[in-house]
Amino acid sequence: MPATRILILTAAFGEGHNSAARNLALAFERLGVECKVVDPCRAAAPHLTNFLCKLYRWVTTHAPHLWYRIYLSTDDMDFSRQRFGYMRKPEKLLAQLVADYQPSAIVCTYPLYPYFLERILAPLALKPPVFTVITDSIEINASWKKAPTTAWLVTDAFTREALMRDGMPQEKIIDTGFPVNPAFAELTGVDRQASVKPFRVLYFTTAKKPHVRRVSRALLQASPDVHLTIVLGKNVRLLYRRARELQREFPGRVRLRGWTKRVPELLNSHHLVVGKAGGATVHEAIAAQCPMLVHHLVPGQEEGNLRLLERLGGGFLAETPEQIRAITVDLLADQAAQWRGMKHKLAMYHRNAGCYHAARFVLGVVPAEKNE
Repeated sequence: MPATRILILTAAFGEGHNSAARNLALAFERLGVECKVVDPCRAAAPHLTNFLCKLYRWVTTHAPHLWYRIYLSTDDMDFSRQRFGYMRKPEKLLAQLVADYQPSAIVCTYPLYPYFLERILAPLALKPPVFTVITDSIEINASWKKAPTTAWLVTDAFTREALMRDGMPQEKIIDTGFPVNPAFAELTGVDRQASVKPFRVLYFTTAKKPHVRRVSRALLQASPDVHLTIVLGKNVRLLYRRARELQREFPGRVRLRGWTKRVPELLNSHHLVVGKAGGATVHEAIAAQCPMLVHHLVPGQEEGNLRLLERLGGGFLAETPEQIRAITVDLLADQAAQWRGMKHKLAMYHRNAGCYHAARFVLGVVPAEKNE
C-alpha cells in the first residue's frame, strides 16, 4: 500500500504560521508519518517574500492601525478569483510539488493556499483532503473563513462558536487546540503554590527600541523580587546595547537571550510572560499555564487572542509602562494571590497537546488504504 505522506504548507508572514507548521511536522514524525513542510512563497520568490515579510513586521510593529485598515479591506475580497501577480509563481510551484510528492493530505497554516489548491486539484479524480489550521482565536479574518477546505482546525471552543455564529458548518470546525510544540505536553510549569521569590518574568521584545528599556524598567521597579529574562530574538543587534544597560542598572536581576529554540522550557520555568498577542505566543503561554501580560497588540488579527486570554482569566492587556508596573504589583500582592488564581484557571483549562490532536484528526480522515 502507498505510504501516508502529509504536505504542510506555511508562510513567513507572521511567526504563528511557521510555528504551527513546524510543530505539526514534529507531531506527525513522532507518530511515524512522513511529512514535508514547504513555504511556497519563499521557495518560489525568496527575495520578494523577504522584502514583504520585513514590510509586514515593520507595519505591524510601528503602524498597527495602518495594518488594521489593510486587514479590514480583505473582508470584501473574493479570494477564489483574486490573482495577485506575486502569487503566480508560488501557485505554480505548489502545483508541481503536489504532482511530485503525491500527498495523502495537505495541511495549510496560511489562508491563501486552500484557494490555490482548489484550482490545482480540480482536474484530479482523487483529491487529497485539505485542512486549514487557523492560527488566531475568536476574531477570524474572512480569508480563513471562506477557504475551500475539508475542515478547519481551530484553537479553542470560543473560536469554534464564533465561526458557527457566522454560519459556517459546525461539522467542519474541529477544536484541536493550537499546534504548540510537543515538548509542552511533556513539561511541567511553575506550581501555583511555588515561591515567588524570585518572581521570574520572561519578556519577548519587539523591534521598538525604546520599549525594551521602558517595559523592562516597569517590571523590575514593580518589586525587587522580579528577575527578568529578556529574549531579544531577531532583534539582537538592534536592542543588545539597551538591554546591556539594564543588566548594569539592575545587577544580578537581568538575563539576556538571543534567538532560542527553548521557548517551551523558558515558559515552563517562569512565573509570568510579557509579549505581543501573536497566536503562537499566546497559546504557548496557555500551554505552559504561564500568566501573560500583552504589551503590544496588532488590531484585528490579534484582538481575539487577547480576548481568549481574558476569558480564560490568564492574562491582561498592559500597553504602557505604568500599566505593566501596576499590574505586576497587583499580581504579587497578598502573597501573589492574584497570580496564583490565574495559574489555577490556566491549569483547569489545560491545553498543551494541540499538535497531536490536530495530527491524529488529519490521519483519521486520510483514505484508509493510504493510512495503513
